Amino acid sequence: MDDWDDAVAFARALPGVEMASFYGDMVPKLNGKAILSPGREADSFHLPVSHADKAMLMETDPDTFWQTPHYEGWPGVLVRYGRERERVERWILRRWWDVAKKAQRVAAGMEERP
Repeated sequence: MDDWDDAVAFARALPGVEMASFYGDMVPKLNGKAILSPGREADSFHLPVSHADKAMLMETDPDTFWQTPHYEGWPGVLVRYGRERERVERWILRRWWDVAKKAQRVAAGMEERP
């Protein structure tokens, strides 16, 4: 993702995603849950992931996936703009899959988690 608009455009292209308010910002959501949100750091956005996924991402690619003290203890990671696009897109798609209902996954042809 090159910037916030690029990240939003990718998320909005996923089935059923709409823009809605999240802590005062308009973000892509599915079933009332944020797919991603602006980061508190200008060069990154926030992506909700499990604690286990967060630890793995920060360990394997700390230049892309990171956190500030604000995000410690929360199930999510900051994602720097301008990094491995395919990997970042896959994690956004996984977030979509995690909040999608089974019928939405089936309709999208994504029964298996990406």
